[in-house]
Amino acid sequence: MTQINLKKLQALRARTFNLPPQKRVSTPARALTFVDKRGFVYFWPIKGVDLPSLWVAVAGNRPVADAHDDPGHITWGWKDNALDKKIWYYGKILRGKATMISLEIAPHFYALSENYGDPEEDYLIAYREGRLPQAAKQVYEALLDKGAMHTIDLRKEAKLSNAKDSEFNKALEYLQKDFKILPVGVAQAGAWKYSHVYAITTSHFPELSEQARKITESQARAKILELYFNMVGAAQVRDVNKLFGWGTEVVKRAVGKLVESGKLKVAGHPKHAGEWVAAKEVV
Repeated sequence: MTQINLKKLQALRARTFNLPPQKRVSTPARALTFVDKRGFVYFWPIKGVDLPSLWVAVAGNRPVADAHDDPGHITWGWKDNALDKKIWYYGKILRGKATMISLEIAPHFYALSENYGDPEEDYLIAYREGRLPQAAKQVYEALLDKGAMHTIDLRKEAKLSNAKDSEFNKALEYLQKDFKILPVGVAQAGAWKYSHVYAITTSHFPELSEQARKITESQARAKILELYFNMVGAAQVRDVNKLFGWGTEVVKRAVGKLVESGKLKVAGHPKHAGEWVAAKEVV
């Protein structure tokens, strides 16, 4: 079996994760370029998941600092200032964690969501089929009825003021993962004078649904997987499913098509057992 070349793999990840000898990202403009070149990245590094993040690109390969005055936290301001600028798609997407997606690739993710073009009907279908939790339905309907709101007002309008924090937060997370809502700004509200403003996705990006309509699920997965393997170099099927949550059989079929087309290769890893899939660049 073809073997992964660890030196080539390390060199690829140094480039895509923006590790030395690459220059650190130091401006908002370069942060946008970082996201656009990769297609999608995490905002923070996520333990147990291999994927570039803006934090590492700016601060280096180290844990996210607790100290608020750490230089790496400049990324927080860049992210907040960009929420209403429509320069990328931002929300809790992959594994429910803060994800930044280029505007070119966002339609591919949207094409895999449970949205079919009618924001006033899609959520009701999901609710009737038992896929949309009650709390998420209430949050969505509040935004649909009243428009963009910060979380303090949103919780009240959704009639979740007496609900547990976890229930409200899970509703926000669910709706973001399914591309139904997203944060579009920051308000000085609440005890900490900091609250995200949320809006219906199709009201903030009205063209997204039509762009996604032209992309089949097979095309969407192929594009996303190509970008993923171009970033991480090599992974196992379980790693892919862990990140995207498409289901093992779906991932196997999607990866298999890319292997058949010659864009990816099945390979062995010198240090880890099992079958791996790798970008041609690292074998």
